[in-house]
Amino acid sequence: MSAVGRTAHAQRASVPPGWQSRQGGAALLTALLMVTLIAALASTALWQQWRLTEVERQERTRQQAQGVLNGALDWARLILREDARSAGTDHLGEPWALALQDARLSSFLASDGNASGQNDLTGVFLSGRIEDLQGRLNLSNLVDESKLSEPDVEMAERLFALIDVPVPWARQMALALRDAMAGKSAPGDQQPPFLPRQVEQLVWLGVPSDVLQRLAPHVSLLPLRTPLNLNTASAEVISASVKGLSLGQARRLLQERERQHWRDLAAANAALGGSQPFDASRHGLNSRFFLITGRLRQDDLQVSQQALVRRDGLDVRVLWRRTNSQTLEPTTNPVKP
Repeated sequence: MSAVGRTAHAQRASVPPGWQSRQGGAALLTALLMVTLIAALASTALWQQWRLTEVERQERTRQQAQGVLNGALDWARLILREDARSAGTDHLGEPWALALQDARLSSFLASDGNASGQNDLTGVFLSGRIEDLQGRLNLSNLVDESKLSEPDVEMAERLFALIDVPVPWARQMALALRDAMAGKSAPGDQQPPFLPRQVEQLVWLGVPSDVLQRLAPHVSLLPLRTPLNLNTASAEVISASVKGLSLGQARRLLQERERQHWRDLAAANAALGGSQPFDASRHGLNSRFFLITGRLRQDDLQVSQQALVRRDGLDVRVLWRRTNSQTLEPTTNPVKP
């Protein structure tokens, strides 16, 4: 045997038994780890790409919805302006008081004779309504020239009792509003509180959110003192507006109002059987402040807009607006690694 052959034989003899099989298993395990790592990186990249695409899609949809809602707001302002031409009382039988239920946006384009792009809008729904805010208790009435208006505070206390809100909150809210309007700080505060412009913003003055949720359908916060519109107010608010007027009497009044709205305060008083509880200093039949709500729904995204408008004759101005968007249901997406 040659020297080379003897060397190779000696090397083979020195290899431990099973070494080659173990080396092959390690190589296979390394390959599997590499495949797993590559799959994880690919999955992460796919999820990130989907997320960026969804964010871009929702932002584009939100911008488009905002444009449609701005158009709907202008439409609602036009309705209120045309209603002002009649120079009559404001009541719930007028066109502005009819709510727009969920309707396909494509149907509006079809009625307008614009058929282009309707197939892309079959899944887009628009709804909205106009509400008379003078049919609610105006919390700004609680303060009159930097002083509490006791008749209005008592009205608020009666309303709070009817809708199961702790009565002491009426006076506490009035005091907080007075201090905010005067620019005063609450005890311990270094800066004066912000002056709320919306009912929800009363949390700035320490009013609990659950109290505001119960109050929201019955109260408003307008920039000046306003009379209560008897043609649009609820039974609870009408009952609270007159001391001694029971909720049952107020509900019977609303039944009379449904048959025929009141054209003047004399007709409203006559509906009570000849008594004179309503007076022009606190009650009326016309309104200047309205809340316009629009809502657009497309796929899993819903965008809503609310705006407070003030009507002075034929001039209908927007005082504030707010927009909110929310996802209605989760979409199918790749699993995040």
